[in-house]
Amino acid sequence: MANELATEGASGVDAPRIGPRLKAARQAQRLTLDDLAASCGITKGYLSKIERDHASASVATLVRICAALNIPVGSLFESSAAGEVVRADNYPPISFGGERMAEFLLTPFGERRIQSLLSRIEPGGGSGSETYELPVDVAFVYVVSGRIRISFNGPGAGEDVSLATGDAFTFSPQLPHSFRALGDDTATVLWILAPALPDDVRPTAR
Repeated sequence: MANELATEGASGVDAPRIGPRLKAARQAQRLTLDDLAASCGITKGYLSKIERDHASASVATLVRICAALNIPVGSLFESSAAGEVVRADNYPPISFGGERMAEFLLTPFGERRIQSLLSRIEPGGGSGSETYELPVDVAFVYVVSGRIRISFNGPGAGEDVSLATGDAFTFSPQLPHSFRALGDDTATVLWILAPALPDDVRPTAR
């Protein structure tokens, strides 16, 4: 608490505005202010002030916040005039559920026009047996390695689609669908959604 009081109002007019980036990173991971504050050992009110650039975080506090969000501290200070970089060794991990898989966000936190995800799906793993829908216009899938099957059901769903290394597929994610890895190797899959998923929406099982 002493550190919080000491840093309130410390941000000057020329200080980098990191608050909105922290907020975007938190919201992209579906964390509440309470969730993140508790994991960092600070108060909800202090975190809220940091996100609004009404208070400057100490180095130690900023490091803890970035660690909790799985983002590099340096990413908060990179210029976004020409774009933002997500480094190959710092893909932010995310989770939309599923089985025996890991997912990473490739587009910057806060990007709303498009969203790119990388999935590494172990053999037999995937989204699960139930289908789900996503409230976006289009999904593009590219299989970097391995094989997957995308299954559909419901009116107008069409046939299931099997994809191997190098295959690409574009479809409407508003159709009930599911996916799983085929074969004995881990599948690496690039997903691109347009526009990005809303902050308050998770894939919903149907």
